[in-house]
Amino acid sequence: MEHGSAPLSPFDIASLLVVASALLGWFNHKVLKLPHVIGLTIMGALAAIVLMLANALVPGITLDNWVADTLQRLNFTETLLQGMLSFLLFAGALHVDLDRLKSAWLPVLLLSTVGVVVSTVLVGGAMLLIGSFLSLPVAPIWYFVFGALIAPTDPVSVLGVLKEENVPPSLQSAVAGESLFNDGVGIVVFTILFGAAVTGADFSISEGARLFAIEAGGGVAIGLLFGWIGYRALASMDEYVLEVLITLAVVMGGYALCSNLHISGPLAMAVAGLLIGNQGVTYAMSDVTRDYVIKFWELVDELLNSILFLLIGLEMIALVPGFEDAAFGILAIPITLAARAIGIAVSTKVIPAARLQQRGAARVLWWGGLRGGISIALALSLPPGETRELILAATFAAVLFSVLVQRATLGKLIAKLKDDHAPAVEGNGA
Repeated sequence: MEHGSAPLSPFDIASLLVVASALLGWFNHKVLKLPHVIGLTIMGALAAIVLMLANALVPGITLDNWVADTLQRLNFTETLLQGMLSFLLFAGALHVDLDRLKSAWLPVLLLSTVGVVVSTVLVGGAMLLIGSFLSLPVAPIWYFVFGALIAPTDPVSVLGVLKEENVPPSLQSAVAGESLFNDGVGIVVFTILFGAAVTGADFSISEGARLFAIEAGGGVAIGLLFGWIGYRALASMDEYVLEVLITLAVVMGGYALCSNLHISGPLAMAVAGLLIGNQGVTYAMSDVTRDYVIKFWELVDELLNSILFLLIGLEMIALVPGFEDAAFGILAIPITLAARAIGIAVSTKVIPAARLQQRGAARVLWWGGLRGGISIALALSLPPGETRELILAATFAAVLFSVLVQRATLGKLIAKLKDDHAPAVEGNGA
């Protein structure tokens, strides 16, 4: 099937994605009845597989090439990291109770920093051993780049399950806070390691720590600044249309500034969202404005997540794994799970004050550490070559396992823990 017409415009691509998300979401709701993100991911992946099979079996059909070219023009990495991520993190942070988060501030801080670094090192080291065993022609630092890009977890998917299962709000806040901040921290660690891998420079822990402090600290500072400015602007009026516009300005303006200053936009948006979602919602908005702002960002969150998980499935067109790629990807699944478990243990058990009070909380954090679009976007940003194909295979394997297995069974795990420890799980401990 030849497509000699002019390439699709960005508006055309956005329209196709929204229409496809709506149609597939309706089909899933009426027929498959799977959780929304799982249904869209499965259908996107099936669509990609069908297109690839049609291209292989029927001469002259090149629809999969057209879809692949369209996705390449869309630039999944740029679209997510420079566009969607700012809205998703802000929307997620709006719903986190800061008072409850403060009660769990130490485990959240350690999970999103120490936990990310521990996971990066363990995954990188284990994959390096596997790569050496398979005699893969990959420089050692690239295994740690993979460890960094697979460390961030997706807060949106797991929070939906926690709310459905009526998990204590304090645990919801701890899980949400860790996911929001480990996204930003993971991207900063990835950026530092990726820079060293591309330039070939020797990686220095002291230089890495300096860059981390600048990027992460700068992101937190910008988030506080823009969150405070937004809060003051919201408190100065009672006009819901303009106040929704102000929250949009905080997200888009703050993220754009961070991008130009080369500091962490994700951390900035998490901080700004926490500030406006707590101080702003409580003290700077009327009931009408609060209702409009919350519902507006819930709609943005749902729309972008629908598109994101559909894209995750469709992006499988970019992956044609060989035996080594497939083996590398399959082995990445237990390794990332084990590293996540160790990272949680180190972050929440070494220091007594950081221990989680709810029984089973560590297991919820472990199995609920879902990987998502951020990891795929970072993997797709790697330079073309054999290394990229290996890392893509491992990333897709870990993400699909997260979405299709962990996300699908997390509710059952939570229900079992509640049955086993009813008094503890239903309590209000931090």
